[in-house]
Amino acid sequence: MFKGALGAGATTLLALAFGEPRPDLWPALALLAVGATGYGLSLRCYLLAQRAFGATRTGPVFAFAPFVGALLAFMLDERGGSVWMLAGAMLMVAGIVLHLAERHAHDHEHGPLAHEHAHSHDDAHHSHRHAAPPSGPHSHLHRHEPMLHSHPHVPDEHHAHRH
Repeated sequence: MFKGALGAGATTLLALAFGEPRPDLWPALALLAVGATGYGLSLRCYLLAQRAFGATRTGPVFAFAPFVGALLAFMLDERGGSVWMLAGAMLMVAGIVLHLAERHAHDHEHGPLAHEHAHSHDDAHHSHRHAAPPSGPHSHLHRHEPMLHSHPHVPDEHHAHRH
């Protein structure tokens, strides 16, 4: 948030220094909406995806975004395609399907761990107690006791074990 505010402030100062005209209200709001969804919402989804199915699997899924943009350009008749672009898109779709369809579960052991991160208590890893039960995801320093169990998982901060 700090970097975003710093960037907006610097851009505003540069626009004022170079005498750029102030935008009208509706185009400025439309541009703000595009930036908030195209960058802000996209970044939020990226971070949630890393938590949900791991950093390695998140990259290829988000790398597919240019193909979505190209598809929209084709639909608006703004751009021509090629057989190579279609082949690349099909390979990307196949890779994404393989990544998201993979299921990985086995007995695994978690060692003791103390850390802080956003979590909820509806998973197999966060069974610690609270004075007042929290509703939904929350963050605080907590300790994981050693445990051995099995469930589907992806490589994340709780599942860094060897195979």
